[in-house]
Amino acid sequence: MANKKNLVYADNFTAQRKMDIKKGDTVLIIAGRDKDKRGVVLEVRPKENRIVVENCNLVTKHHKPRQARPGAHQEGRYETPAPIDRSNVMLVNPNTLKPTKISHKLVEGKWVRVARKTGEVL
Repeated sequence: MANKKNLVYADNFTAQRKMDIKKGDTVLIIAGRDKDKRGVVLEVRPKENRIVVENCNLVTKHHKPRQARPGAHQEGRYETPAPIDRSNVMLVNPNTLKPTKISHKLVEGKWVRVARKTGEVL
């Protein structure tokens, strides 16, 4: 087993391999209170190993009138998506619309994402 000290960055986040999910992908939530919901990835945070998905894991934020800036949210309550751990989502194949695992393949000198079930390039 590898020495765990080598797998930790200075900012205490564990080292992960490259994120397979990209901004704009459609994903299926496979764990948590929003299980079985689908959404589009709005933001990817590789250092934190987290993903922000549209209309999933919504949290309520509050703004007082003095905190509201011009062009920002006005006073009151509003809901915004919070980050989800990468392990709790699965990429949805855009052709079959079913969740799939991802592998990588070298095609014409470039690494691409491939759906494991169908073998299609994503």
